[in-house]
Amino acid sequence: MYNAGLMLLAMAGFAVVHSLTAGSGMKQILRMTFSERFVEGWYRVVYNLFAVISFAPVLLLMVVLPDQILYLVPPPYLFLLLGIQGIGGIGFLWGASSVDLCRFAGVRQVYAFFSGGSLPLPEEALQARGVYKFSRHPLYFFSLVILWLIPIMSLNLLVFNVGVTLYLVIGSLFEERRLLRAYGKAYRRYQQEVPWLIPWPFPARRSK
Repeated sequence: MYNAGLMLLAMAGFAVVHSLTAGSGMKQILRMTFSERFVEGWYRVVYNLFAVISFAPVLLLMVVLPDQILYLVPPPYLFLLLGIQGIGGIGFLWGASSVDLCRFAGVRQVYAFFSGGSLPLPEEALQARGVYKFSRHPLYFFSLVILWLIPIMSLNLLVFNVGVTLYLVIGSLFEERRLLRAYGKAYRRYQQEVPWLIPWPFPARRSK
């Protein structure tokens, strides 16, 4: 129980720091010291780098803390889980292909900073194509499918999965609020037509 509490505490610390640095308030603070162009050009890539570094202690705890195997799925069920994980991986790549990964990583902003391009970058169009027609957060959903269907489950991995699940679920709710502010009625209509997390192949009818 001590190990589980320690891991959850580390994940909670990461979630709090990640959420605070992701907010627009942090940008406002940085603009008090740096120019708006510098902040818009470098914020995203530094934020992503900081997120990776701040998540490292969680992964380290998974390795160094005492662990125990909870279950091991034998064949033929093993192959069933691996097959579903593979479908989850394909779904994740499908969703990722609809996203501007260079912008997400911050590379596009840094390039604009050095090349003299306009910053901040123009707001992206509302993403409702591909797998986003079936789920508003497909990357989260397929990530959870991959995590939870690992055929060898240990105590540390279980705690990690619970923490990641809570983080993605809560994070998706904050992301929904941000998207509502950015896209207004268009996103509200999208919410009414497309399910939140679990994909559904039959979109709701548009209300007239």
